[in-house]
Amino acid sequence: MKNGIALITGATSGIGEACADKFFNAGYSLILTGRNQKRLDELKEKYNALTLCFDVRDREATQKALASIPAEMSAIDVLINNAGLALGLEPEFEGDYEDWDTMLDTNIKGLLTVTRTIVPGMISRNHGHIINIGSVAGDAAYANGAVYCASKAAVKTLTDGLRIDVAASEVRVTLLKPGLVETNFSRVRFHGDNERADNVYKGITPLTGADIADAALYAAQAPAHVQIAEMLILATHQANGSTIVRK
Repeated sequence: MKNGIALITGATSGIGEACADKFFNAGYSLILTGRNQKRLDELKEKYNALTLCFDVRDREATQKALASIPAEMSAIDVLINNAGLALGLEPEFEGDYEDWDTMLDTNIKGLLTVTRTIVPGMISRNHGHIINIGSVAGDAAYANGAVYCASKAAVKTLTDGLRIDVAASEVRVTLLKPGLVETNFSRVRFHGDNERADNVYKGITPLTGADIADAALYAAQAPAHVQIAEMLILATHQANGSTIVRK
């Protein structure tokens, strides 16, 4: 028996791919988006999913792709706005303009485009759940990460604002704020420097994408009268965005 339809952005790796696996095994039909066509083809076969290849930074391409969803898959029950990234780790006064543009266009404007396109249908059906993937980095800035932290602070504010805007409906809104999660996140941040990326996770047992997917599924499967508004998920030896005890 199907639980409904879940649309997951950034589904080709990390938290997004883990969410695809968890929601598929919970009985959801999947719409998976990403930029890597080869990975999407693999996920399409694995999960019998509808896949859409586009970059959320491209508003026109995003709207066109989402408009192509067939009628039988268009009543989306869960939207997981997962597409996002960090680039660079340097002082704000030395930051790379292109890195900034990519982060802000993906983490903020891309999320807005998908939300603006999908949520009106939820409102018209008076049913749906938006799960935004934020970060502990959105709670407070840390050294050399100001722009990424600012983008995730924006995700928190946008999520809170959306929850207010849909409060008269049955639509629910959740913000998940992961801490240190071992995915390809750091490899992307450090532009493929694997050694530097691996050092991020040394001396601590980090979270996995599956841990965050568990939280997303928990929120989605809560009783209809229960709205998990926000969840902060940290590794045991991480206290906040900048306090990590390594052993």
